[in-house]
Amino acid sequence: MPTDDDHLNAPRTDSDPSTSSLSSLSSLALSFDTVATQYATARPGYPPELLATIEELAKRPLAGATVVDVGAGTGIATRLLRDRGAQVIAVEPGPAMGAQLRASLPEVPLLRAVGDALPLADASADLVTYAQAFHWTDPASSVPEALRVLRPGGALAVWWNTPDPDVAWAAEQEARLKSRLPGYHASGISSGAPAVIESVAPGLTPTHRRLHWTRRVPLSLHLAHLSSRSYFANLGLERSAPVLADEQTHLTKIFPNGEIEEAYAVDLTLVRRPVTRH
Repeated sequence: MPTDDDHLNAPRTDSDPSTSSLSSLSSLALSFDTVATQYATARPGYPPELLATIEELAKRPLAGATVVDVGAGTGIATRLLRDRGAQVIAVEPGPAMGAQLRASLPEVPLLRAVGDALPLADASADLVTYAQAFHWTDPASSVPEALRVLRPGGALAVWWNTPDPDVAWAAEQEARLKSRLPGYHASGISSGAPAVIESVAPGLTPTHRRLHWTRRVPLSLHLAHLSSRSYFANLGLERSAPVLADEQTHLTKIFPNGEIEEAYAVDLTLVRRPVTRH
């Protein structure tokens, strides 16, 4: 880790978040702890194009950068950032999710905290990232916190994998799930993130990019991925099982060989902290 800044105001091992910070998280956000293992095994990663686009928009390579990965979960994005050469600090409030990250990435510093109150020094990071996590924060707090932690010229990058709306079967599945799951994607802001950030930091101009990619997985893994979503985890097994069974029936008709080609649109929004602040 770099030594030119005292960038950690907390110990390397897990530090408890404040009670007030944790209480601001919805039950949906913390429900991931109940599905941490399947989250780690079934959730998709991200295409290499995403990291290249972050570097393009941030105007710097990830190699050698100090990156704070907030809402790191089990470490899916954390690992990709580290493998790109970044020096990553993971921030994750859920103990079970954090335990998965710790087991697979023991060398990565892990802070048990939330994006609304980062236990990090001012101007200590080159990049603050949120992978599938920014919508669990209060932007009125998390955006200023990110800007505080960023060095001048540093960048805040938030992104989401979403089912590709241009692919018919994926769009149809989303419509079915929305009709059956209470509040399905009610908190989703993937394509609206630039407006959200501008509303709390009106002097900044976020950039949005949408990337498309696919992965092939067994039907069983696709269903495990669905059940790792907060809406299913919050319902519990008894209420979510019939929905998953119906999805298995639908998808077996479309993919009779049992292999699913999942299609994703990655919505990326990046905004840079000005080199000089007034």
